[in-house]
Amino acid sequence: MNTVNTTFLILATILVFSMTPGLAFFYGGLVSKKNVVNTMLSVFVLCGLSVVLFIAVGYELSFGTDIGGVIGHVSHFFLSGFDLNAIKDTQMGLTHAIFLAFEMMFAIITPALFVGSIVGRMRFNFLMVFVIFWSLLVYYPMVHMVWTPNGLLASLGVLDFAGGTVVHINAGITALLLSLFLGPRLKRNDEHYNLSWVLLGTAILWIGWYGFNAGSAFGINNVALAAFLTTTIATAVAMLTWLLLEVFLQGKPTLVGVCTGALCGLVGITPGTGYVTNTGAFFIGCLCAVCSYFFVNSVKPRMKFDDPLDAFGCHGVSGIIGSLLVGAFATNKVNSAVTDNGLFYGGGAKLLGIQLLGTVISILFTSVVVAIIIVVLKKFMAMRVSQEDETAGLDLSLHGEKADYLIDSHFRDVSDYQEEFRGQLSRFNKKS
Repeated sequence: MNTVNTTFLILATILVFSMTPGLAFFYGGLVSKKNVVNTMLSVFVLCGLSVVLFIAVGYELSFGTDIGGVIGHVSHFFLSGFDLNAIKDTQMGLTHAIFLAFEMMFAIITPALFVGSIVGRMRFNFLMVFVIFWSLLVYYPMVHMVWTPNGLLASLGVLDFAGGTVVHINAGITALLLSLFLGPRLKRNDEHYNLSWVLLGTAILWIGWYGFNAGSAFGINNVALAAFLTTTIATAVAMLTWLLLEVFLQGKPTLVGVCTGALCGLVGITPGTGYVTNTGAFFIGCLCAVCSYFFVNSVKPRMKFDDPLDAFGCHGVSGIIGSLLVGAFATNKVNSAVTDNGLFYGGGAKLLGIQLLGTVISILFTSVVVAIIIVVLKKFMAMRVSQEDETAGLDLSLHGEKADYLIDSHFRDVSDYQEEFRGQLSRFNKKS
């Protein structure tokens, strides 16, 4: 065991875990007042469900002995008899235990991302069952295809440093399909519950993303440092790009816009963060913000799907653009794993074509399997809540809770309670 790299990965694992509660605050702050609890619970409960699934079969389905380049073989249910102390990565000196813990955090945050597309109208039990089948049939196969040496997409030469295809395109396409099958909300409410939570969630996500991206180098090295810097640059550029677009096209900057832009930068740089230069990160951040901005504000309103928190607009669109741009900006000067340089670094269009092929395969695979899962599940259980429950809000109708327990904002004067304050008020009743 390399104790330095193991310590680094433990810290990265903690950072990635923090992203899920951060996302809960981000989504919880964006939704309407009557769906806050349901939204935050739908995100945070995955910290339990996804962990159990990953320990039971997910780790071996993702990284086990290859079956057809699509999935791994499970031979240790709940890891019974599995030697977690054995070395998984001899070059970095990492055991299976720390590698499993790190990858498990990705299995938690990925399904949490598409919760933003179903807020206010999906039954909680349907979501839980859907996540189980989605993890088994979509997420674990995607991990195996991209991040194992014999995986289908890895064999084609597709580069995905920290989750452009596995996490963001996957979650974004899933969000789009769920939105289409659910149908639009009965009444669209764009009022946000708490903008302070949105900023808090964005900050936690940005901090956690350093574990997400730099941690994917699996050790303290130049690639990890490059990932740290490119993550910072792309996010900052995307934030400012979205802000400038709002100023010039809408007349004023917004906090939600700045936070959304930062998130698009984080998403867009993820697939190439350990492969591209700082200059590449600058253009990736800018282009992802521009594409997501125009999709959310110009394209989406003309389409017949209701994605309340723009899970597809941010994760899907920026994930696709970021994955493609790896083919333009990747270079072996940053990472020796890049065998074919990107378009702007003398490698021609070969890598760009590979990235395009990998992106298309990821979209098609996710779309087909997610559609099948939804169609089958709908035959056995209702997907959408009743009109009465949706109108009342899912916080009270599904959970019997509400997010706002503050005292009624209507100010009550002490004179409304004269009986209770008779002694204290007596002196004011005396005639002077």
